[in-house]
Amino acid sequence: MSLLSATNTNQQKVCTRPQGLDPLRLPAHVAVIMDGNGRWAKARGLPRVMGHRAGVEALKTTLRLCSDWGISALTAYAFSTENWSRPGDEVNFLMTLFESVLQRELDSLEREQVQIKFLGDLKALPKQLQKLIADATERTNKNVGIRFNVCTNYGGRHELVLAAKKLAQRSCQGEIDPALIDEKMFEKELFTAGEIDPDLLIRTSGERRISNFLLWQLAYAEIHVTDVLWPDFDSVALTNALVDYQSRTRRFGGLDPMATN
Repeated sequence: MSLLSATNTNQQKVCTRPQGLDPLRLPAHVAVIMDGNGRWAKARGLPRVMGHRAGVEALKTTLRLCSDWGISALTAYAFSTENWSRPGDEVNFLMTLFESVLQRELDSLEREQVQIKFLGDLKALPKQLQKLIADATERTNKNVGIRFNVCTNYGGRHELVLAAKKLAQRSCQGEIDPALIDEKMFEKELFTAGEIDPDLLIRTSGERRISNFLLWQLAYAEIHVTDVLWPDFDSVALTNALVDYQSRTRRFGGLDPMATN
């Protein structure tokens, strides 16, 4: 089954963009914190790992819908630098799950013109997974469809520290004048270099924090929190998030252009 293919008859019916959405005001870039896999499994008397499996299906659905509805980029928080503190069996399962999904879905990603990138400190990942990531990145690099960023062993603070270290090293080597360092130069050292910032952050399971995710990039993102657990995140939940986004007035620190004095 293709990563962008519907997995059942009901999903085949939701590929068309809902009528209530303004196609001219869709976010170009959506970021998601996929929370609630463990709670979803626990509520059903299942092992936590089954929640992660269900979460993969929800991510496949979300990627397909974003692609079909005209959203240019999707960034998913798949594994944080803090997730290493989870039980070893769960961490090992997640690494194996990443590998199996990549192996199974890479051909379909190519066919559907998805450009996939993995953002994070990838050197700490298992060697086999690193090879699969490098292969997937290379094979889809020139694709012209939706950009799919998977944050793996990612931490926002760690990303900022690494960027600062790179600039400091370049400064010590005389490549740059530290007085000339600005936001644009700093952004070029981030994992997301070349990517537009997210317009919308979606967090599932009702948690109201950003959990060390894209600390720089989310500076002016609209935030939508839903009580829906990630494995249950579907076309209705995504539509609600996008309707909420389109109800906002994005001022970026300025005044509402429609406001009167």
